[in-house]
Amino acid sequence: MKKTVFALTLAASIGLAACSDPGEEVVVSTNIGDITQNEFYEQMKSLAGTAMLQQVVIDQILSDKYEVTDKEIEEEFKVYKEQYGESLPALLSSNGLTEETFRDSLRFSILQKKAMADVEIPEEDLKAYYEQASQELHARHILVETEEEAKAIIEELKNGADFAKLAKEKSTDTASGAEGGDLGWFSVGKMVEPFTDAAYSLELNTISEPVKSEFGFHIIEVLDKRDVEGYGTFEEKEAEIREIVAAEVADWATVQADLIKEAEVKVKDEDLKGAF
Repeated sequence: MKKTVFALTLAASIGLAACSDPGEEVVVSTNIGDITQNEFYEQMKSLAGTAMLQQVVIDQILSDKYEVTDKEIEEEFKVYKEQYGESLPALLSSNGLTEETFRDSLRFSILQKKAMADVEIPEEDLKAYYEQASQELHARHILVETEEEAKAIIEELKNGADFAKLAKEKSTDTASGAEGGDLGWFSVGKMVEPFTDAAYSLELNTISEPVKSEFGFHIIEVLDKRDVEGYGTFEEKEAEIREIVAAEVADWATVQADLIKEAEVKVKDEDLKGAF
């Protein structure tokens, strides 16, 4: 999946939070007047106070709870550098970032991932995901709008009708329908979740009951299964799988709320009381 720097811009701006103890010391001096720490703080608070405070607090909580090494940051940075190449500096600049502030945003992103990976996931869920992800399926389907249509087609198939012919005649998925419903080989993440769960639970060459998804109702037949070449053992993939499954069962907003509650955050500034 293509990575974007835009979502990391706010995280990089965390450096502005250094003025957390405002006073009358001059931050900027011009020939038309000075800007003090206090004036700067009030302006910053009015422009981005709530979002900035949330960012600063959650960064502090995460930094206390987890460690991010320079090596981890550089590995993440390398991904962006390989993706954007020579255009990366210009892209960072257009988003108000330098390499230094961008690396800081990557540090925060890694902290988020570590917090998400700490979401409690039953071992059986991790192994169930591995069983699916380590195999790929060759399947075909017929997609129709209603459950009644799907049930009628299933009856036809039970009575000996040809799957490929019915797919060409009746499937609303015209791309696969033209191929007799053939979807080729696929693994976890390529199809919508209800379809994936149903397909992986099927025995070879058996017809599913109607499977509802956002696209309609599917009749699925799995033609073959095979191991994903070089996928690795469960032990080798466990950390990666934990991160993926955690992201599916818990969103960042929920994890962040739990972390803030655990830290017993109390906002002293009356103007920012509603930040949490």
